[in-house]
Amino acid sequence: MDATTAGAFWGARPTALGTDFALATAPEAERVEVCLVDADRAERRVEMTRAMALVGGAVRWEASVPGVRAGQLYGYRVHGPWDPDGGLRFNPAKILQDPRALAVSGRNEWGQEMHAYRFGDPRTIDTSDSLGHAMLSVVVDHGEYDWEDDAPPRTPYNESVIYEAHLKALSRLHPEVPEALRGTYAGAAHPAVVRHLAELGVTAIELMPMHQFVHDAVLRERGLANYWGYNTIGFFAPHSFYASSGDRGQQIFEFKELVKAYHRAGIEVILDVVYNHTAEGNHLGPQLSLRGIDNAGFYHLVPGNEFHYMDYTGTGNSLNVGNAHALSLVIDSLRYWVTEMHVDGFRFDLAATLAREEGTVDMVSPFFELVAADPVLSRVKLIAEPWDVGPGGYQVGNFPQQWTEWNGRFRDCVRDFWRGEQGTLRELAMRVAGSADLYQEDGRKPSASINFVTAHDGFTLRDLVSYNHKHNEANGEGNRDGENHNRSWNCGVEGPTDNPAVLELRARQQRNLLLTLVLSQGVPMLSHGDELGRTQHGNNNAYCQDSALAWIDWESADAELLDFTRRLLRLRHAHPVFRRRSFFDGCPVAPAEGEPLPDIAWLDADGTMMGGEDWDNDWARSLAFYLNGAAVPGTGRHGSAGDSDFLVILNAAVNDVEYLIPSGHFPAKWTTALTTCSRQLVGETTAAGERFVVPARSAVVLEAVTDSPRS
Repeated sequence: MDATTAGAFWGARPTALGTDFALATAPEAERVEVCLVDADRAERRVEMTRAMALVGGAVRWEASVPGVRAGQLYGYRVHGPWDPDGGLRFNPAKILQDPRALAVSGRNEWGQEMHAYRFGDPRTIDTSDSLGHAMLSVVVDHGEYDWEDDAPPRTPYNESVIYEAHLKALSRLHPEVPEALRGTYAGAAHPAVVRHLAELGVTAIELMPMHQFVHDAVLRERGLANYWGYNTIGFFAPHSFYASSGDRGQQIFEFKELVKAYHRAGIEVILDVVYNHTAEGNHLGPQLSLRGIDNAGFYHLVPGNEFHYMDYTGTGNSLNVGNAHALSLVIDSLRYWVTEMHVDGFRFDLAATLAREEGTVDMVSPFFELVAADPVLSRVKLIAEPWDVGPGGYQVGNFPQQWTEWNGRFRDCVRDFWRGEQGTLRELAMRVAGSADLYQEDGRKPSASINFVTAHDGFTLRDLVSYNHKHNEANGEGNRDGENHNRSWNCGVEGPTDNPAVLELRARQQRNLLLTLVLSQGVPMLSHGDELGRTQHGNNNAYCQDSALAWIDWESADAELLDFTRRLLRLRHAHPVFRRRSFFDGCPVAPAEGEPLPDIAWLDADGTMMGGEDWDNDWARSLAFYLNGAAVPGTGRHGSAGDSDFLVILNAAVNDVEYLIPSGHFPAKWTTALTTCSRQLVGETTAAGERFVVPARSAVVLEAVTDSPRS
């Protein structure tokens, strides 16, 4: 926007006399009407005034309507040329949702009325009215909410533990949450849910899409739903169907109460946001909002064939944030969620799309420049899913300095190692140490790496070690959707079993993956319910499963796994050696007499530092590393200038491995702090020069005994 519109309001703003409305459209728009709708769906249309042209060619339209109060339903009708081959799709028969609506009411009823073209003839305009079939925007007044003493926790990245969660899944089956609140904002904010996360040890909850989204017609025809919510149609509005008390603005109140509840527990709230595409889909999709307002401005259209859309996201369309109109919508939305709704950061779905300028990925695009310079957005957590499905879309390690990234290479490597794949040691060491190869060169820190082994998209942790193949039959796509296979975990039996040996191996593999995740440098991210043994019975693409298949089954929780996860996170929180602010210096050879130990040392089974041949051994299945607590720099608010020494041994082999506890410069005595094989070993001691047996497919963490002299 240009200087003449700086600070100008957009959307609907209540005043002492009524409500002011402002909408930006494509310059080709000829008339705009704001439509006020009552409870019986009767409509009053008010002509808007063409006010001024904006930077990028968009036009501002305004109207002041006396007597309109908060709770009023409204939409827009935009008149202009119907020329889909030229990228223009104006159709005033379709009432449009305000792109800047703060709340949305009702539901979409799919059919001809919701489409701007005539079924079977996509270049011909359809004049059936969508009113009565489409969701409507709601006039909202924020003035009455009291945030009390709410303050952002502002947890440093290196001290963060993220819990990715689906809001409905958190409470839909929770026995302590009242039935009327289950699956809602109020349910997710219930003390029992918040307490679980606080006691678990997470510092941030990353909520899957909260923006208003819609359920695809094709899914509803199959009796399914867009459960995950990656189908946005309102960048400012909290999803109305997650509210327990109504959809005329009550969803905003409930969302604020949720944020306040988590902040009181010291837990940040991060939103998974979908600015890369919208629910309007491709050239055959419905006319809901942006398409009928500024189709060519908001979306990437195929050059020379503007009837069709560029699809970098696999959803039919891609938002063009290189356009000033679209860019201002996204930036203003982000600022709104921070300033008005008090969220602490964002995870950007398919973030590479936001960097596309004329189709190519450009990490110095206007979007990243504006975020970096913004005094509000530059202070919150910015997490990229650093890829999309377009050409050159895989951008792990390439995002700007202020950004962190989902590290897909960490996930893949750690899974391969514990599966027993050959040739994984060199990369595993790099991932465990914070992925310096991806982030150090451009000045970022280990915390730029958001580490994960499971997420919403894929198998749950329990299913990851229980199924070699996906079982997505319930999705109605012939099991063709989702990843093709999971490769063998050598657990003996796929799926449910009562074989004690298989069950123990699966349990151990879950603990192995969690331990590697939590004790690696970087920011660990857990997927909701993994600490409880949540299963989707082999479904690795539950995007459409709004059912018990995808919800957390609290009453079937794996108590032992939960206890292990809590102890593991307590270990990380207690010791800054596992959450360093800077990368390791390392040392390729053993230090000379009198020299200090390196901050990290990679050890062979004979207790010596690993050499080139060790790293290149394709058949090696175990890795040990020493962490020098004395080499940990100060950790900020906790003020620690040092820590314990630790020895971590990861054994993915099918046989026990005997490790010689290192001597010389190393501590003389160690105690077992944590193990994935038997809790009975915790607290046992061993000494330098002794042989320590690490059971097959297990991990162990040894802590140097306090004041233990060097051997």
